[in-house]
Amino acid sequence: MRAIPDELATHLQTGETTLCRAWRLTRRDGVVLGFTEHDEKLSFAGIRFEAGSGFEGSEADGASGLAAPAAEIAGGFSSVAIREADLAVGLYDGARVETFIVNWQAPENQHLRLSVSEIGEVSRAGGAFGAELRSLAHRLSQETGRIYNRRCDADLGDDRCRLSMAVADRRVSGEVLSVETPDQLVIGGLPVLVDGHFRLGHLRFDAGALSGQRVTIEESLARGGDTLIRLWLPLDHAPDIGTAVTLSVGCDKRFSTCRDRFANALNFQGFPHMPGSDFAYSYVGGDTTHDGRVVVG
Repeated sequence: MRAIPDELATHLQTGETTLCRAWRLTRRDGVVLGFTEHDEKLSFAGIRFEAGSGFEGSEADGASGLAAPAAEIAGGFSSVAIREADLAVGLYDGARVETFIVNWQAPENQHLRLSVSEIGEVSRAGGAFGAELRSLAHRLSQETGRIYNRRCDADLGDDRCRLSMAVADRRVSGEVLSVETPDQLVIGGLPVLVDGHFRLGHLRFDAGALSGQRVTIEESLARGGDTLIRLWLPLDHAPDIGTAVTLSVGCDKRFSTCRDRFANALNFQGFPHMPGSDFAYSYVGGDTTHDGRVVVG
């Protein structure tokens, strides 16, 4: 049972309350922000809760058991609160949100934490944003562990893949020469490489407003002494000309690619010899062969 502070309980019993909601948001990088729907700033629990940020919440239905109810928060972008650029680079993905009810006349002594949630899907439109608040119970519905799959489930160059990215132009540095479209960049300062060298790889921004952001490369094309990079998704903000970047090669996760391109078959983290479900559940017939031989995908 939740314990309500004595002073807040007394205030609730009066029937004439001065209550509002407040939210304490903790990003994954450790930054803590406070917001309130009240029209003045509040301070309690060592945090200042900003007013006038446009931060507001929706109704939420609670449920017993292991159900994972969700709510929503919305607000406007503000230089002193949430910036669109921070949302764009994922600083709020998976952030922890604590919802409080507070007596704005005596916030330090009369507040109660109602729930703890995580930010899920975030949408942006114009000068406003909306974010889904997911109960911590939603983690129970997420897949954990490994799944039997023909393709590799490791990231190229990680501890499971064990491929060295320091050789053979697998990871190189350059700079942005021009922005053709939101999903096409021209990169200079790279070695002369063939078309497709960075296909399915990643581009990381090492400076500027997008510093630290890592995006997936759809295709790379040699253009004279430079390289045209086409991204899977368009960028929310164009990088400045001259921004330093690091490009890494990619992998399509097939066993043949791991073996022939990277000579790394011993560390392949998939199950290439598994027959497909259609083959596994089929029966012996005149048009099929079931002789026990390995099936390689």
